[in-house]
Amino acid sequence: MKGLYPEKRLAKSSIGQQVAADLRMRILSKDLKNGTVLSENRLSEEYNVSRSPIREALRILEREDLVQLNRMGAKVAGITEKDIDEIYDVRLMMESFVFKNLLKRENNDSLLRELNKILEMMKVAIKYKDADEFSFRDIEFHETIIRSIQHRYLFILWSNIKPVMECLILLDMRHRMKNNDADFDRIIQNHQLLIRSIEEKDMQLVEEAFYKNFRDVKKKSDGLWTTPEFLQKANEPYE
Repeated sequence: MKGLYPEKRLAKSSIGQQVAADLRMRILSKDLKNGTVLSENRLSEEYNVSRSPIREALRILEREDLVQLNRMGAKVAGITEKDIDEIYDVRLMMESFVFKNLLKRENNDSLLRELNKILEMMKVAIKYKDADEFSFRDIEFHETIIRSIQHRYLFILWSNIKPVMECLILLDMRHRMKNNDADFDRIIQNHQLLIRSIEEKDMQLVEEAFYKNFRDVKKKSDGLWTTPEFLQKANEPYE
């Protein structure tokens, strides 16, 4: 593997899933440009694996609309800025629904304890300038909220967009850590506002939290998605 996706997160994954994770990062970071032909044989040699896990990886990426399969491999379809905006639109719709349900619930104490614990781990990741750990804790924070209402099909939808979203967040947070690490204080404040909105069951606070969180996610990436040099550097794990 090229190691673009954190390997410690792949310990329990199949070889095909590991290859897919690496290729996904390469596609989203434009290391593999749109239209690039991915040959099964060439990928098999590059990753030093048989063609079977390569096929598994390409099928995974096809389901995510990142590649188009052909007879002996695939062609990179990639992702556009519009696609990225639409992913966050879906997230906003999902989390809005979840929060409306949470505000009706009598007791959210267990959820709040869990969210505060995750928030502390996010702060530790910032202290040690670990953009990857911060990214995964950020995803865990939001997934914990979504999981809390026990809505089976909503969670299926979340699981479907998670692999691509995860890579987008990794690239974004690596970029921020290298170029604007002070911005992480603002991200923490946004998450604290989300917790407070659950504590106080205040819809106005929820709307303020969503406005700040999702506006910032979509608008504060400092040209990352339109600047190839930024994407290339973001594809390197922060050290």
